[in-house]
Amino acid sequence: MHLRKGDIAMSIIALIPTVILFILGILGIVLPLLPGTILIWAGMLLYGILTGFVGLSFTFYLLQGLAVVLTWSIDYLATALGTRYSGGSKAATGGAVLGLLLGLIFLGPAGIIFGPFLGALAGELLRGIPAEQALRSSFGALIGIAGGLVLKLVIAAVMIIWFFLQIITV
Repeated sequence: MHLRKGDIAMSIIALIPTVILFILGILGIVLPLLPGTILIWAGMLLYGILTGFVGLSFTFYLLQGLAVVLTWSIDYLATALGTRYSGGSKAATGGAVLGLLLGLIFLGPAGIIFGPFLGALAGELLRGIPAEQALRSSFGALIGIAGGLVLKLVIAAVMIIWFFLQIITV
């Protein structure tokens, strides 16, 4: 399909808010004040609306939406896996996930780090586990969070690259 001059101009104009939303989305992955991948997906949707969805199919948006759901579940899964991998019990794993939720509510962005750590620690200490072993489980939760952050950034990068590949090939 060949784009007319007006279509190209509209595509360029549509890219400005799209790229702004992409940048905010990436910041939201690192600083959980913003809904990271949702903003990236919203940027894609806005671009589609502004350009008449040229080159962007329903399947594209559906798969991008599934990537968003995946990134939202990564925080919880990575925290749980990091805790379990470091020898934490089910109580530490549950404490880490609960700590992530409560940490975000009560501590804001800092809660994504301190919440799982404190939750895993509390879970182990409540079970009577020695402090040294409880701390090991807590650090496992932090490693899980860090690994999850890297994975979410990779998924966001793939989402954005796929978007640009789709609109360039039009």
